Amino acid sequence: MGKEILVKEGIILNVASESKDKAIERVGTLLINGGYVKENYIEGMKAREEEVTTYMGNGVAIPHGMNEYKKEILESGIVIVQYPNGVDFGDGNTAYIVIGIAGKGDEHMDILSKIALTVQYEENVERLRNAKSPEEIIKIIEEGEM
Repeated sequence: MGKEILVKEGIILNVASESKDKAIERVGTLLINGGYVKENYIEGMKAREEEVTTYMGNGVAIPHGMNEYKKEILESGIVIVQYPNGVDFGDGNTAYIVIGIAGKGDEHMDILSKIALTVQYEENVERLRNAKSPEEIIKIIEEGEM
């Protein structure tokens, strides 16, 4: 196993509302800074968003790159940005939690299912939205895996 998939350095709390594009760039940059992806991966995230929204419901968006950008992934990783006032993901959808993911091989399916299990419950999303520390976010995600 390579790097830790979710680390506290990959979590930013209390970000002011910004455009969907800026939010995607922010999580993409976190993935780059964490050593999970190469810079081109952000292009793949934006291309995916143009094709189909990554807004998943319950106030959560999970931007990730299109398949042809898989070669830009160095290690599987997750980054999380908390937007207390939300980001407009179009069609009246507001994301309060934006989770950037990069999955090497098929690992992203594993990662996605763990996140999906957590965020399917509105109370978990509410806890993520109100979390006061990166450690608290990690704990919520880990508890949601059960």
